[in-house]
Amino acid sequence: MDEIIITGGERLKGEVRISGAKNSALPILASTILGGGECVITNVPRVVDVLTMGKLLGMLGASVSHEDNRAVIRADVIHSTEAPYDLVKTMRASVLVLGPLVARWGEAKVSLPGGCAIGSRPVNLHLAGLAKLGADISIEHGYITAKAKRLKGARIYCDTPTVTGTENLMMAACLAEGTTVLENAAKEPEIGDLADFLTKRGARIAGAGTDVIAIEGVRELKGADHEVIPDRIEAGTYLAAAAMTRGDVTITHCRPGHMEAVLMKLREAGAEVQEDKDRIRLTVPSKLKGTDAKTLPFPGFPTDMQAQMVALMTLAEGTSVITETVFESRFMHVEELWRMGADIRIEGNRVVVTGRQGLTGAPVMASDLRASAGLIVAGLAAEGVTEVQRVYHLDRGYERIEEKLRAVGGLVERRKGGKAASGAQAG
Repeated sequence: MDEIIITGGERLKGEVRISGAKNSALPILASTILGGGECVITNVPRVVDVLTMGKLLGMLGASVSHEDNRAVIRADVIHSTEAPYDLVKTMRASVLVLGPLVARWGEAKVSLPGGCAIGSRPVNLHLAGLAKLGADISIEHGYITAKAKRLKGARIYCDTPTVTGTENLMMAACLAEGTTVLENAAKEPEIGDLADFLTKRGARIAGAGTDVIAIEGVRELKGADHEVIPDRIEAGTYLAAAAMTRGDVTITHCRPGHMEAVLMKLREAGAEVQEDKDRIRLTVPSKLKGTDAKTLPFPGFPTDMQAQMVALMTLAEGTSVITETVFESRFMHVEELWRMGADIRIEGNRVVVTGRQGLTGAPVMASDLRASAGLIVAGLAAEGVTEVQRVYHLDRGYERIEEKLRAVGGLVERRKGGKAASGAQAG
């Protein structure tokens, strides 16, 4: 099993190009089965989750070609409407094929999803919404089955803003008869990106990016070309790494407007942040300062940046309180940071971090995708060597992270089979 080996203490300096957003690419890829014609998707990150989605689409019968950061997909016909457990258990986003399958092909059988162990993420909102659209839903032997001759538009109120739920229902509504209105919808940029792609294919969607989305159903969707938006969480991770090492790093091919909450907190922590159209430069002219943060749905501070923020605050002067409101089991990285000498106390759904002068390298184990990133951020500033184990979590969402960190001066390598493999990357 691969490990990431970090020799800490190096100040990061240089430029990092941000990849396409995993959380945007996944629903866009899933949505290709809503219609025929060729779909050419560019700026697709080569990460394990994206490759898994491509494999799932291929199992359903779609034609999938994925080379570098370009995917070409045709779903004129499919020969299966089942997403099996063996694939879905590795990636929760597999549930995104549920809406498109039942909308276009009249039925879907999708295993209950897996993914990161960061608490309960039920799909009940997906199912309740599909039922309001007229689908007959049942759950047996660990599988969700949905059937409908043709979905019918409806007014759907989401009890909580759910990103994948909003995406699933928006995709399903594209082919429903009549108009669907999603209220209390999630507002993440990835939802707007999906809506842009669907609109290019002939869908009629208004309000994506707000909490009310209206979809007027159409009979069919055609093929289209689309470029995936940049990954705001990857961008935030590299900025946190730059701040952690008191470096001077510019991230390129990003969208600062998608990152306002993160940039605000980095500034509060003492970083100087300069924004341009698609570039952000971060420097830390003096000591980091403790700052509080609370995770919230977009446009609030993202839960996917919580682990990186906790790591950053371990070296900040004073005391910081980081509150997690989105997932209930997302502090498993804290025990690993203890091993590195961090002073952190868990109090229910928040952690209290007292900054220290330094961290020390140690063997640590990643519990989920973003915890992996938080431990790497910590390792970059720690004295000595940090070995991050279970990096298969990391490979689900970060493209060539060790190469990108080395390009800005980080002493980072991948150990594969007991030997360092500096250029290795899953997938």
